[in-house]
Amino acid sequence: MTTRPVRAVRLGPRSVTALALVSLIGLFAFCWPLFADAGSAVTSHAGDAPWLFAALLPLLVAVVVATIADCGMDAKAVAMLGVLAAVGAALRPLGAGTAGLEPMFFLMVLSGRVLGPGFGFVLGAVTMFASALLTGGVGPWMPFQMLSMGWFTMGAGLLPGPGGLRGRGELLMLSVYGFVAAFAYGTIMNLQGWVLLQGLSSGISFQPGAPLHENLVRFLAYVTATSLGWDLGRAVLTVVLTLSIGGTLLKALRRATRRANFEAQVTFEGPERPSPGEPPHRTYVTYEPE
Repeated sequence: MTTRPVRAVRLGPRSVTALALVSLIGLFAFCWPLFADAGSAVTSHAGDAPWLFAALLPLLVAVVVATIADCGMDAKAVAMLGVLAAVGAALRPLGAGTAGLEPMFFLMVLSGRVLGPGFGFVLGAVTMFASALLTGGVGPWMPFQMLSMGWFTMGAGLLPGPGGLRGRGELLMLSVYGFVAAFAYGTIMNLQGWVLLQGLSSGISFQPGAPLHENLVRFLAYVTATSLGWDLGRAVLTVVLTLSIGGTLLKALRRATRRANFEAQVTFEGPERPSPGEPPHRTYVTYEPE
């Protein structure tokens, strides 16, 4: 019996459908205030957060179920998700609040690379949810953080060469992705908080009902003035941790996913039963090196 080297969990048709649905709902939730009228009763995210959270949870379950149905994974794979989410939630408080230094982001990059985009999205969202419960950070921003971290981790699973690229080249690719995606995460979360600053006289505040291009200019000014330094700390720490200990952690994650039967490809060779008078055949399991 032989097995192929472990690869990131592929996306099947069910997984693609579930991820597309949850991403479309998420994009709508982030962006709809930009298109709302000035006289709308609700033009901020404070009121829609509970509804988004209520829609997000069953959709996350749907992504997990769809990925399992497409790939045939067992309960050990789901248990590994829980372990990684717990580790990520424990890492987040170590740096949050200090110049944007958040070590959980590098773990999400590596985990998304190994788990693939479907399970990566769920891992990012569940990790952020567990972190909010752990640190008391539950608020209207939480479902938006779950979506943003899900996209962040999913993006790592969509990077090219999941089955063949290894070594320094892979770490450099993950570092570049982590650097860029750290800014992207901060930017999209700024969009969630920025719409709460509506009606102020400042040139960087959100103006409900204003033309889209004018609000986008204000938003870019807001991001530049308030969060670039914070996002830079997150991006640099992600790069440093990925290049320094990323190789070791990638090997550990791939070894764990192999044992969890992530897309195990098994082939039986030889006769099904021994001939009369022969001792029972022994079956050996061989793993190709990473």
